[in-house]
This record gives sequence, C-alpha cells and structure tokens, in this order.
Amino acid sequence: MPKSSTRQPPARPSGGERVFTDDHGRVWSAALEQRDAPQGALVFRCISDGRQSVRALAVDPLVLREALDDALRVWLGAAPRIGNLS
Repeated sequence: MPKSSTRQPPARPSGGERVFTDDHGRVWSAALEQRDAPQGALVFRCISDGRQSVRALAVDPLVLREALDDALRVWLGAAPRIGNLS
C-alpha cells in the first residue's frame, strides 16, 4: 500500500490567504506579503479569471485579520493594478 502524503501549504506570517468574490462574481485571493516593514502589501489575484491584473495595496496586518469580505471588496477597488515595467 503506498504511503499517503499530505502537502503542507507554505507558512504565511500573515495568518493565511483570504478568498472572496467581487461585485461581478469573480473569485479573488487576498494574501498579505510582508518584507522588511511592519506593514505589508495586500496582494489580490483573480482565481476565476486569469485576464484580471494582479493588484496590491498597503494595509495594516492587524486590520486585515478582522476584515470582512465587504472590506476586501473596497480594498480591491482601491488597489492599483500591477503591470509589467517597460
């Protein structure tokens, strides 16, 4: 009988990734990426439509923990799109 393996997701210091839907029914992930600063960038990636641009916004990690989906939608709308530098 083969051994079953459990895949461990990468540890996120933010406490995890959030998944929510926008006002158009698209599914987005929101993950806090912290580097050397106490604040982090909340990075939004569209799961259901790869044509959507990745977006990012600086947020306080403590506020993110308590944020409801409505707040994530507002932040998504305010987050500038991240494009390729030319």
